[in-house]
Amino acid sequence: MGVTASVVVFDYGFGNIRSAERALARAGAQVEVTRDFDTALNADGLLVPGVGAFAACMAGLREARGDWVIGRRLAGGRPVLGICVGMQILFARGIEHGVRSEGLDEWPGTVGPLTADVVPHMGWNTVTAPAGSRLFAGLSDEDRYYFVHSYAVAEWELEAHNEALSAPLVTWATHGAPFVAAVENGPLSATQFHPEKSGDAGAQLLKNWIETL
Repeated sequence: MGVTASVVVFDYGFGNIRSAERALARAGAQVEVTRDFDTALNADGLLVPGVGAFAACMAGLREARGDWVIGRRLAGGRPVLGICVGMQILFARGIEHGVRSEGLDEWPGTVGPLTADVVPHMGWNTVTAPAGSRLFAGLSDEDRYYFVHSYAVAEWELEAHNEALSAPLVTWATHGAPFVAAVENGPLSATQFHPEKSGDAGAQLLKNWIETL
């Protein structure tokens, strides 16, 4: 990492980009909000936000050719961080109101309705991070993160068949039933919660990510 890591918040019309921009700047990054190809491709890190419906986010991302930008970056081992629906669209598919939409398929799996008495899941929750996590370094199981979502991934379907490759690190949370709260997979990381709205713990997570760039 150089003196100051450059991070692009990809602006494709979905996501609370200004709060993400401010949080990344506070965490020490040089931040730009843009959908410009060259800038997004060449930044040290790319953050993909997302709010609302899976299908709408995917349509907006494709319209901005963000799917191409993400694919090119990952092919070159360049870091990408997805947040909230920006995490969900990294999976193979989403099912909302019985309608199936195709995702980016970086990971197998289905984003479906939360199985809980109270939906949406809105508020603070703890997570269980695996040993060796870089995102959650210096954070404890008591730290809480801010979630706002009605859909999640209930099963992690990617199996590591190649022992030469590090298996993805999957962090879990529970609301009614367990769901995937974060993933670290080489250059690709993602959180279901909003680190930019998660106080000191979220700020530490963003700082941890920036330090890997």
